[in-house]
Amino acid sequence: MNPEYAIYVISKGRWESRLTSITLETMRVPYFICVEPNEYEKYINLIDKSKVIKLPENFSERGQGSIPVRNWVWDHSVENNEKRHWILDDNIQHVYFYGQNTRVKILCGQPFRLIEMFVDRYKNVALAGMNYDYLFPQQSYRPPVSFNTRIYSCILINNEIPYRWRGRYNEDTDLSIRALKDGWVTCLFNIFLCGKITTMIMRGGNTDTIYNQGDERREFAESLKRQHPDIVQVIRRYRRWHHHVDYTPFKNNTLKWKDGVRETISKEINWHGLEKRSIDSFEGIQTNKGVYSAE
Repeated sequence: MNPEYAIYVISKGRWESRLTSITLETMRVPYFICVEPNEYEKYINLIDKSKVIKLPENFSERGQGSIPVRNWVWDHSVENNEKRHWILDDNIQHVYFYGQNTRVKILCGQPFRLIEMFVDRYKNVALAGMNYDYLFPQQSYRPPVSFNTRIYSCILINNEIPYRWRGRYNEDTDLSIRALKDGWVTCLFNIFLCGKITTMIMRGGNTDTIYNQGDERREFAESLKRQHPDIVQVIRRYRRWHHHVDYTPFKNNTLKWKDGVRETISKEINWHGLEKRSIDSFEGIQTNKGVYSAE
């Protein structure tokens, strides 16, 4: 199984590492990677040209980080008559299944398609996505899905919501909050996790231009408070500044079934082909550490 909606990866200065690209290649999942014109040749030397979208301008010169590219991707998906689109950061190393207190690496496209199948049952899901693997110590309990919270880094967006990306910082959190304030629902999947590299660890992307401002990320946190002073506080933790969002006002945002769909849902568990197998049973699977094979 593979996703029905297009996956877009936004990448800048990471043609050598290209973690998300390698992850999707490993999973044999189709995708597009969006790059700036001055880096296009470097990316197509390493990635199939059919998967690389050359953006119409060097958006980074606007000084807004990835915001202009994210909005260009949204419009591109709408022009292709899609109801939703995926947008992924370019520093995702693996995708995992989380169950029975254990993370298991996934080498197929089911996570994306199953999330799509879930949200397409409902009228009012604005955003959905996978949680971060590093937030889940093994042997800890989480529900399969958490509702009405922020969606980061690996996001399925409903193209019909009346918003666009804005600002310079915390764009994921801001978009989630705006949707929640208008009564939409967000779905954060804990059963599927993305192995995102911690912000500011990798070179490229927004590391040097946006995040590394020398103020211990205070402006980063304060900007979200200015946008949503009613639910955001700025706190200091782990030797730097953070924003803290109170999501309790949205706890009653409720999923609304599409007409006629609820009656068609089987109560039996269906894993849609997912099964746990030894890595030795996968031949010719490319990864960032080489190729898995039975040998």
